[in-house]
Amino acid sequence: MARKEDRGKALKMRKEGMSYGQIKKALNLSKSTLSYWLREYPLSKERIKELRDCNEQRIERFRETMRKKRQDRLDVFYNEEKLKIFPLSKKELYLAGLFLYWGEGSKGDKLAKLSISNTDPAVIKFFIYWLEKSLNFPKKEMRVHLHLYNDMNIYKEINYWSKILEINKNQFLKPYIKENSFFRINHKGGFRHGTCNLKVGSARQSEKVLMALKAIGDCYIR
Repeated sequence: MARKEDRGKALKMRKEGMSYGQIKKALNLSKSTLSYWLREYPLSKERIKELRDCNEQRIERFRETMRKKRQDRLDVFYNEEKLKIFPLSKKELYLAGLFLYWGEGSKGDKLAKLSISNTDPAVIKFFIYWLEKSLNFPKKEMRVHLHLYNDMNIYKEINYWSKILEINKNQFLKPYIKENSFFRINHKGGFRHGTCNLKVGSARQSEKVLMALKAIGDCYIR
């Protein structure tokens, strides 16, 4: 008797345009049973399209749920790592800047300046902070050399970097303009504001930094 009632409910729900999945969930029936009962009741193309669109909405809701879970997880990690890292001692800050320079800075036996190039403003801003706090360079002594593309608004990009780095535009050298490479820029997802090279001239300080890096290398890389 219960089986007959379930079949009647399933037929009614199918005629109302419900999918196998919706009926299965509502009546707790197997898909094979529904396929047998409802084989003569196919949905119209229009209703199938409606259900497909609804499914896309569920997919988007699922994606948003997963995105929020990931962001919540990252927020927890952020706060945990922030507590572990800060505050930095003078020595720790100096070492952090050295390792940044080891990876991103200009190096050479006769280099008379300290210089870093990067597309990420955060990297350049940390380099500025390091120069000021660890090496005692005033910001007014720093120079900025932008590498831009010829389809960029040069004036706008200079303003952007001047504002975000808090460096006067009179400290900017004439930009180096490259021929545009639209595919490469967008394929990598970067270079939206070109590449920023920040430098400060000091042969002695450059020698000290390079020797510090050599000492680290001699100690850990054998």
